[in-house]
Amino acid sequence: MPQKQRILIADDEPQITRVLRTGLTTRGYEVRVAADGESALDTFNDWHPDLVVTDLAMPNMDGLELCRRLRLVSQVPVIVLSVKGEEKTKVEALDAGADDFITKPFSMEELLARVRATLRRAPSPSTEDTDSTVLEAGDFRLDVETRKVIVLGKEIHLTPKEFDLLAHLMRQPGKVLTHRKLLTAIWGANYGEQTEYLRVFIGQLRKKIEPDPASPRYILTEPWIGYRFDPGV
Repeated sequence: MPQKQRILIADDEPQITRVLRTGLTTRGYEVRVAADGESALDTFNDWHPDLVVTDLAMPNMDGLELCRRLRLVSQVPVIVLSVKGEEKTKVEALDAGADDFITKPFSMEELLARVRATLRRAPSPSTEDTDSTVLEAGDFRLDVETRKVIVLGKEIHLTPKEFDLLAHLMRQPGKVLTHRKLLTAIWGANYGEQTEYLRVFIGQLRKKIEPDPASPRYILTEPWIGYRFDPGV
């Protein structure tokens, strides 16, 4: 019998956790609940869940700090829940390490769909080796050592920065990456606010890899937040 996937819920609202536990358990997931960030971190270290679903506002340690602490030790996927739907809050959560963000109130079906999608694109232990010189995802094959890029069987020639940007996107398919995260990863910490750099290079990259750059299907824009890479699986 396949092992059930484990989901840790961190939220201090009993009504919410009761609904989430029931909904997720009946769909075959194994669920544990923590009422604050510190308890969630303890449970994470003891139980090793496949996914963490956390509220932002919690006592002792809030959801943002929980994300930061988790990212120091793990790449476990994290979905953040919050009553705040502002872009600033979403960007903060994603910059802190969250993989997705759901604004309360939400339907159980929406949460389940996000859980399935997040677990589907989560790296398995065998694919977490970031030292691998070849990245393969959907329509893309990228060799870090030879700097060769193949899209749908055709070699694409990229500039060094375009190559680095595509490699970074390919390492995190499906995940929303904020402007700041991308700029810091490719250009360095001093360029975190230079969104015009990113806009120019994303535009150049789209012209080379997208069948229709005006209607991109691989590098998707998350308005005011960042970009999401869909390799076309």
